[in-house]
Amino acid sequence: MGAILRTYLPACRSRVRQRSYTEIERHLLKACAPLHGLQLASITRRDVASVLSTVETASGPTQCNRTRASLSAFFTWASRQGVVEHNPVTATERRTERSRERTLSDSELREIWLSTERGGAFASIVRLLMLGGMRREEAGGLRWSEVEDDRLIIPSARTKNGRVNVVPLSEPMRAILAAQPKHGAFVFGRKPFSSWSASKRLLDERMAASGIAGWRLHDLRRTCPTGMIDIGVQPHVVEAVLNHVSGHKAGVAGIYNRALYEAEKRQALDRWGEHVMALVEERRPTVVALRG
Repeated sequence: MGAILRTYLPACRSRVRQRSYTEIERHLLKACAPLHGLQLASITRRDVASVLSTVETASGPTQCNRTRASLSAFFTWASRQGVVEHNPVTATERRTERSRERTLSDSELREIWLSTERGGAFASIVRLLMLGGMRREEAGGLRWSEVEDDRLIIPSARTKNGRVNVVPLSEPMRAILAAQPKHGAFVFGRKPFSSWSASKRLLDERMAASGIAGWRLHDLRRTCPTGMIDIGVQPHVVEAVLNHVSGHKAGVAGIYNRALYEAEKRQALDRWGEHVMALVEERRPTVVALRG
């Protein structure tokens, strides 16, 4: 299997967006590594089920299903090439995914922030996610070329909806970036950050005594807009912060509104950043005026 993957992955890369390819590569090269030494035609449904069970235990049902989909696509391709006669993934179980609706409380945000005081790339990414509402891959793969003095310009190839994401930098976000050593093209290491599971597990161990458990990095993205709404940010501005496209932002109207929203996004993220730092420092937040 390992040898045939070296043919499949370049062909796959030419057909999908970069972000999707990164996920597929991770599924097939890392999660499915126990299968690499097997003859492709000899891989059974039981072999596949064993790998998927391991993924579910380590990363949950959603990642299990994503891995299953990547593996099934690979076997379908191999079948079309005449390498195998059937797809052993087809009859394996698809896991039930539960909708995530958790938002973190102010006290939980403070505890997470304080638990990342030891520093390091992952700690900085967690804090940046808390302050900016980005997706983890957008932050973890950040390049210095995407960092300007007062904003981030995340290109369309690295966003989920294929639209450039302009993220104005609040003061605490600028401080996080200024503290990062420059060892190459990427902000958080010599390549895009990838040690998500291991780093999150270590953070959870440090937080065990706090009683905060079962939270995920994506909960920070959900908490950011909820928190901004609570402190008075208008919903359409929150949508802009998240780089969502809907309603009056869609289509031609969105083109003309983009500059206005950047100013509003800056004010919103400044106010949210001040709110988070006030929580951490146990003080009343300084009022940051918002444009309506």
